[in-house]
Amino acid sequence: MTEKDFILKNIDTTNPEKGSFTWKSPSNIALVKYWGKSEPQIPKNPSISFTLNNCHTITTLEYSKKNTPAKEYSVEVIFEGEVKEDFKPKIIKFFKRVEIYIPFITEFDFVIKTENSFPHSSGIASSASGMSALALCLMSIEKELNPTIAENYFNQKASFLARLGSGSAARSIEGELVVWGEHKNISNSSNLYGVKFPYPIHKNFENYQDTILLVDKGEKQVSSTVGHKLMIDHPFAEQRFIQANENIEKLSKILQNGDLSAFVNLVESEALSLHSMMMTSNPYFILMKPNTLKIIEKIWEYRKKTASDICFTLDAGANVHVLFPKREKEKINSFIKNELIVFCQNNQYICDDAGFGAMKLE
Repeated sequence: MTEKDFILKNIDTTNPEKGSFTWKSPSNIALVKYWGKSEPQIPKNPSISFTLNNCHTITTLEYSKKNTPAKEYSVEVIFEGEVKEDFKPKIIKFFKRVEIYIPFITEFDFVIKTENSFPHSSGIASSASGMSALALCLMSIEKELNPTIAENYFNQKASFLARLGSGSAARSIEGELVVWGEHKNISNSSNLYGVKFPYPIHKNFENYQDTILLVDKGEKQVSSTVGHKLMIDHPFAEQRFIQANENIEKLSKILQNGDLSAFVNLVESEALSLHSMMMTSNPYFILMKPNTLKIIEKIWEYRKKTASDICFTLDAGANVHVLFPKREKEKINSFIKNELIVFCQNNQYICDDAGFGAMKLE
């Protein structure tokens, strides 16, 4: 597929006059990270993620035909019951990027009503779930205009559109493991959209658990957009891109053969590599907090003492994702409650697991 395959052509937009669609779309947690991109939202290296289940965005897109034709975008954004004018610039930027592929967006007035099941801008990928939910709503309008769209094309184009709003959103359409970015050993992988991991997954990774420890629920000091740009001329960027490609190949084999020890080592190394890129950019920055490091040390101590397959990963923020097989759920939940939540803001954490992608709501 190329960009041209996603351009909507020769469709009668006189109907529908108005309507609404609602989608629930999950966040995701990358196991192999992408950090660095080129325009338009093309990753410098491939990534692979678990789609989450409980961390999601629910978005309703209401649309009605404009009374008078106008090229300007008409959109109102309501986040968790409040009008959010400061969200509009990002939506307008997104509309500008996708207009060539869904030109009908200039013909409607839109109201976007959206809410998260987790704190906004706190290191859980709210842009991933939010932009993917919006892209799916827009694709539902396209399907109204062209009911012949196949499910595979619908999902590919939704991922393609979501990517133009937030790169990681490309991985939030389907589940439970999604690859985004071209890789020679991942069949049908693409820089344009995410694809489901195409190989059989070992039973060790079925229903994998992810407990998210909310170390800091405030907004990040440095946005991911700014962080990605700092990979331009980064002294270690090229080696990092090579490392990520090699780790995709290694993780692909691990997911198929069930080697949990190798999984733990690779996933934690990836998390620390991501943050090392932040700490060695110019200007440099640190998104981890003291309690992030305390949690990591506690996890290492617990693993050494119990021979558990627990591990951590980090997104671009201070929060810690604690990953573990479902068979260890009872013991690790006790460990988290007894030893880790003390390091969380207001003792808050979210129990999650690998999910199966977005869902349309009636």
